[in-house]
Amino acid sequence: MSLPQRSPAPASYRPAGSGQPRLQPGVPVPRPAVRPAQPGVGVQPGTPMARRPLAPRPMGQQPPPRPVLFLTVAEVAAAMRVSKMTVYRLVHGGELAAVRVGRSFRVPESAVREYLAGARTDVA
Repeated sequence: MSLPQRSPAPASYRPAGSGQPRLQPGVPVPRPAVRPAQPGVGVQPGTPMARRPLAPRPMGQQPPPRPVLFLTVAEVAAAMRVSKMTVYRLVHGGELAAVRVGRSFRVPESAVREYLAGARTDVA
């Protein structure tokens, strides 16, 4: 008994009347020309990309906090030299803080440092 053969995948998933050229197998896709960005051109004030001069801080005021760096489960496992499953167990058990992003976890770098600092034991 033989199974029916599937037809090859279409070269493009765009409908025929979309106005876009169909892709041909083995032919490179043309890319639009990109000009290098010029500073201050195309940036609207108030957008996150706008560069503003830093205001002087009053004396004695603390510097702004550093941004939180997140690591993937694989990066944490490599740093701790354990398996990814061990990291998942620590996250699900509440021993290691993590943030869920979509279907994956991101672990703050500070949480890894805190866990490792608390996991040290003195050998007698």
